[in-house]
This record gives sequence, C-alpha cells and structure tokens, in this order.
Amino acid sequence: MSTEQILNRALGAYLGFACGDALGATVEFMTPKQIQKRYDVHQDIIGGGWLTLEAGQVTDDTQMSLALGQAIIDHQGWNIQAVADNFVAWLESDPPDIGNTCRRGITRYRDSGKLFGLPREDDAGNGSCMRNLPVVLATLNRPDYFSEWSLQQSHITHNHPLSDAATLTLGRIVNRLINGQGMDACKQEAEWLIDQHGEFAYSPYPGKASGYIVDTVQTVLHYFFSTDSFESCLIATVNQGGDADTTGALVGMLAGAKYGVGQIPERWLTRLDQQIADQIRQQTTGLIRLAELL
Repeated sequence: MSTEQILNRALGAYLGFACGDALGATVEFMTPKQIQKRYDVHQDIIGGGWLTLEAGQVTDDTQMSLALGQAIIDHQGWNIQAVADNFVAWLESDPPDIGNTCRRGITRYRDSGKLFGLPREDDAGNGSCMRNLPVVLATLNRPDYFSEWSLQQSHITHNHPLSDAATLTLGRIVNRLINGQGMDACKQEAEWLIDQHGEFAYSPYPGKASGYIVDTVQTVLHYFFSTDSFESCLIATVNQGGDADTTGALVGMLAGAKYGVGQIPERWLTRLDQQIADQIRQQTTGLIRLAELL
C-alpha cells in the first residue's frame, strides 16, 4: 500500500466518521417508525434533532476524537495525561452533548487526577469506542501500542470488558481496511469478538441501536457487512435510530476506510462544518505521518 492509498482510506474513515455523526444526530433517540413518518428516509445533513444543531454541526463523538487526536499530535506520541487534559478542556467548552459516563470520568480526573476508574457494570456504553479513531491512525504499524493506548484512553471514562473488547475490535477492523485488507479479514475480527463475548452476535440482527456497546456494535457490524456502498451503509444505519450519531459515526468510519474518501457523497462533505473538516484533514495527515515514524 502506498502512503497515498493509506491516506485516502484514513481520511475516508475520519471524514466518514464526522459525516455519520452529523447525519445521525438529527434522528438520535428516534425509532425507525418515527424517522420514517417524519422523513420517509433520512438521508441529508440538515441539523435539528433533540440538540437543535446547525446543519453540518457535529457532536461529542467527533469533538472527543479531535481532542484525543490533538493530544497525540502535540506530543508526537502517547501522553495519557495530555489526553485527559484535552477531555477536561472539551468538557469545560460547553459542548452540545456529553454522555453521563464520559462526564463522570472526566470530572473524576479533573477533581482527583485519577486517570482511570474502577471497573463498573454501568460503564458498558459506547463513549470510549466512539473516539478511538486517532489512536488507530497513529498506531497503524504498532499493534502493541494500539492496544495499550486504546485501553488507557478508554479507562478514563469507561472501564468494562465489553467496551474494551468492542473498542479494540472496531479499531482492528479499521486498521485492516486502511492497510488494504478485504471483508474476510474484517469478518474474522468480528468472529473473534463474538467468540470472546457471545453477546455481540449480530446475525440475525436484533434491531436495537442504543448507547449500550453491544447494541451499538451489532448495529454497526450488521449494516457494514450487509451494504455495498458508503452511502447505503450510512443511510441504513442512521435510519435505525437510537444512538444514531454514534452508530452513524462508527459505521461511517468503517465504510470510509473501506471505500475511501472519494466515495463519500459530495453533498455530505460540503455540508459538514468546514472548520471541523479542515481539522480532520490536518489531523489525519499528522497521525499517518506519526504512524510511519513509530
């Protein structure tokens, strides 16, 4: 794989992620029936939703990813305290939305300096999985760093074996896709996850798309493996409703890595907040450059 091809897929993953976030946020917490009644098929980035966003505005998924990516670039490697500090700065910037588990973990670090919480049964949300893409990009050639960095950043807020396993699996799938491997390799990663944790079995698809990490991953894998284009993958996923900004972001990450940035519809890229898009382009280049040095 040439650096150009790797950059194309990496940028597809990061911009695809942000497009999925912006598209899905409109229908977050709606049911498929409610979405159908209101939009027929929701397929344009129009903002609104329960957060009353501007068209093209992103949520905590993309914002936390950018905070994490910036810490890696600023330190040209891993500094978990810098990651946590960036999360605090983000928390204090009055973001449009923040999940309870993320708020609890970041507040704990801010108030006590603790970089991880003890394992908790109610930490099995998708908040650490949703922001891990910058780690994937920076560690493309270092699976040892990938596991260590992913779990450290996760445990600032989410310390649960299901969240850990999902974060690592989706990251490894993205790595394989960016490195030019096909769907068989991706399915192998999904099968390893299900062998470890049977809860994640997604066929037949149970149809739940909540913020619980099992529901999130089932939704993402089901639509990723059952569609054949970036656009159809993302539209099918967000029209499932539920935690649609996060399922949309994560499936956009996988589909973007698979199909490349050229397959993301122009109408979505032009509607995306251009300041965010510029940050993503800069970070992707910086993270891939770092990956070549590690």
